Amino acid sequence: MTIAPRKQKILAAVIENYIACGEPIGSKSLMNSGQLNVSSATIRNELADLTEKGFLVQPHTSAGRIPTQEGYRYYVDNILEAEEPDDRVKRYIESRIQSAYDAPERILTAAAEVLSELNGTVAAATTPTGGNARVHRVKFVQTGRYTSMMVLITSTGMIKSRLFRCDFDITPEMLNVFDRSLNEALAGRPLSSVNQPFAQTFAASFGELGLLMPDMLTALMDACEEASGINIYTSGTTKLLYQSGIDLISARSIFEFLGDNSECEKILSNVPDGTNVYIGNENPSPLLRRSALISARYTIENQPAGTLALIGSLRTDYKKAISIIEYTSKVVSELISELVRKG
Repeated sequence: MTIAPRKQKILAAVIENYIACGEPIGSKSLMNSGQLNVSSATIRNELADLTEKGFLVQPHTSAGRIPTQEGYRYYVDNILEAEEPDDRVKRYIESRIQSAYDAPERILTAAAEVLSELNGTVAAATTPTGGNARVHRVKFVQTGRYTSMMVLITSTGMIKSRLFRCDFDITPEMLNVFDRSLNEALAGRPLSSVNQPFAQTFAASFGELGLLMPDMLTALMDACEEASGINIYTSGTTKLLYQSGIDLISARSIFEFLGDNSECEKILSNVPDGTNVYIGNENPSPLLRRSALISARYTIENQPAGTLALIGSLRTDYKKAISIIEYTSKVVSELISELVRKG
């Protein structure tokens, strides 16, 4: 449904004032705000029409109006014009995330923290889905006479390490053999294929030298299995107790959603590419039907990877939230892609 420009302006004024104050908005407050250059009677008529069309609702006969889920949806799709954050906010986002530049997991943790801080609500960040991830590089670091650390770097930038111990002296020459032969065999190989049959075939191809490899190959398989899973980093859950617009039932449902790893992983890993806004009943999880979920997929080397998300009340400042999550996603994409290229 398309509504006339004047109605759009009045709907936007109601929603933005309601987001700011949390009280029903009447014609008098709209007149006093100076946002509309029309008469009070005209505003009342337009409010009545927007209410009839289902974009607004009047909680009580003598009260002003508040947005419905349909009103928020129309506002986000047809009226809201998201902009980049101002330079001060952009520099803050960049500095917070760049301080965690040494590993993708730390970058994502920092991203969730800064999103929660700037929006005053719950934020989450997921590692890339591991289903299509491949081995990018394997490195070895000797840690003792009989011990070494195997470091796995995946095509999605995830870094997993495992210590392994052998019953013989580990020499630099031996680690060089492991390094060269494994990287030749593994480069570009799907993580899911680094399994027991692969390990047995690989070890057998080295004859007697293969007898020295079981501990190292077990460490490799364990690292690949862990890297194939999805980790979720959250921040700001305690903000649910103080956020305006979140009642006890909504807060409890969001807590339950975040506490159910399988449900949370399923929803956040399957959101479409780009930026998405789910409002109330549109949410893919029944636990979020009284909330708003805003998601943005970040990319690695221009390929869709994991998800950043904000979860809050229907009274979310959508314009601010969208601008911040999109810019944060851009910074995360650039930093993790750079890490992958360096790896």
